[in-house]
Amino acid sequence: MSELFPLVILLIGMVTVIGLIVGLRLNAFIALLIAAIVVSLLAPGDLAVKIGRVAEAFGTTAGSIGIVIALAAVIGKAMMDSGAADRIVRAFLSLLGEDRGGVALLSSGYVLGVPVFFDTVFYLLVPLARSMYRRTRKNYLLYIMAIGAGGAVTHTMVPPTPGPLVLAGTMGIDLGVMIVIGAMVGIPCAVAGLLYAGWMDRQMPVHLTGDEAGVPQPDYAPEPTLPGLFPSLLPILLPVVLISANTIVSTFVEIPGSSAFWTTVQPYTAVFGNSNFALLLSAFVAMWLYYDQRRPSLDEMATMTEDALMSGGVIILITAAGGAFGAMLREAQIGPAIQSLFEGNLAASPVMLILVSFALSSLLKTAQGSSTVAMITASAMMMAILGGTDQLSFHVVYLATAIASGSLVVSWMNDSGFWIYTKMGGLTVTQGLRSWTTLLVVLGFTGLLVTLVLAHFFPLV
Repeated sequence: MSELFPLVILLIGMVTVIGLIVGLRLNAFIALLIAAIVVSLLAPGDLAVKIGRVAEAFGTTAGSIGIVIALAAVIGKAMMDSGAADRIVRAFLSLLGEDRGGVALLSSGYVLGVPVFFDTVFYLLVPLARSMYRRTRKNYLLYIMAIGAGGAVTHTMVPPTPGPLVLAGTMGIDLGVMIVIGAMVGIPCAVAGLLYAGWMDRQMPVHLTGDEAGVPQPDYAPEPTLPGLFPSLLPILLPVVLISANTIVSTFVEIPGSSAFWTTVQPYTAVFGNSNFALLLSAFVAMWLYYDQRRPSLDEMATMTEDALMSGGVIILITAAGGAFGAMLREAQIGPAIQSLFEGNLAASPVMLILVSFALSSLLKTAQGSSTVAMITASAMMMAILGGTDQLSFHVVYLATAIASGSLVVSWMNDSGFWIYTKMGGLTVTQGLRSWTTLLVVLGFTGLLVTLVLAHFFPLV
């Protein structure tokens, strides 16, 4: 019973999260917080500390990711309002041409999905898909599936979007490593998604009868009023370069006999490559770009920032509650109980660990609909199972990409992304299920396959 009771607590915690979100339609923050309290009350420890430790774990998680998420929200909003996002899209279309419209829209969605939330990316790009369809009278489904594939991949794989950011924080992964490996896994996923989109477009061609009533259309600025391409890309490139540089320097410092140069520059890269500082610099660049392009009043600038922070604040609350839930699972001794079921060899089986991570995330995504909640909860569970990552035969980042891949599967009617794609795309529910749901299955399993290959041939340990 001593081994089974932690597993019963785990089951109760999962049922609580899924039941409150799916059954009672509670906000994910409330659901995760209640589940954390329930698990804490059932876990060992003095009764007097069982509620307090939930709050402590909540604060620890919020402290580790709160600043980055808030700044990422500001960057995304400023890029949208300044026209920087529009400029990036037009650059891809100009470079690749309308004959490769699917590739252009996929690339635009992939790049914009890093700093901008998925729903905003789709809102920005879907009118371009309609415009291209009106000129060519073909490939509409290819266009909107390409947008969805590009945006969904980086939304789940590459920080600073909340899901992968939480994976890095919860699992102790250097943010630069998460960015690089997430992008490495994400690119084959996006390519597979584009190929599948082309096949689906031939199997189920969609023909629009005109502009769909009730679907909002963003206002596109005239070309001369948009910022240049380099300033538009700078808010994305700057944090990636700074954080990655810190990761590279730190890696060389740890190599025995490496040059003294790396030790000399490490204090500087540690400051500028700190994720909080790098995102702060990027936010200043994005806000300057917004000011330079639109010349807003101080009140308008403040309103833009406050709107962004309000959207980011919700994500911070959900993320921190998920961190508290994971911490309480560790207090319940979930890890040793599950390890005992595998005779202590779970960590020694890379394939099994990756498959378990993928399956947990897929189950949570299918049940409650949110990729971010699935990643938060699954990463907390896996860290509770492992207890630590020292015994792994590969870098823990591959468990993170397995969880991220699983969080794509299955997107259906309980997922807001499904409705964004279906309604903004002007599709029926049946068309959405046949195209969007199956597309994300392809993306998810491609991510799993690439993760397995990289973990075997490029373990990073």
